[in-house]
Amino acid sequence: MPQPESPGTPPSKEDLKHAMKAFRKRLKLTLLDEESSIAGGPMSSGKRSEIVAITPPNQFSQAVWDELVKQGRLKYMGHGTYELVEQ
Repeated sequence: MPQPESPGTPPSKEDLKHAMKAFRKRLKLTLLDEESSIAGGPMSSGKRSEIVAITPPNQFSQAVWDELVKQGRLKYMGHGTYELVEQ
């Protein structure tokens, strides 16, 4: 679990690593959930989800997400959502 940081202290590399892992996991689960409910029948081929941005896990501070945007690993899409930047 990430440690709360004092204001002005940049997040640790460990916090950033855990935050990215949690973000990827939430994105993957969100996509799987969306894709499983798009096409109704079990015989259909399904459809790819069009989700590109999600609300990040709330167990990390806003400073962590801001730092990941600054590093170019995430892109802020507005309304509290972020997109994973492919590298």
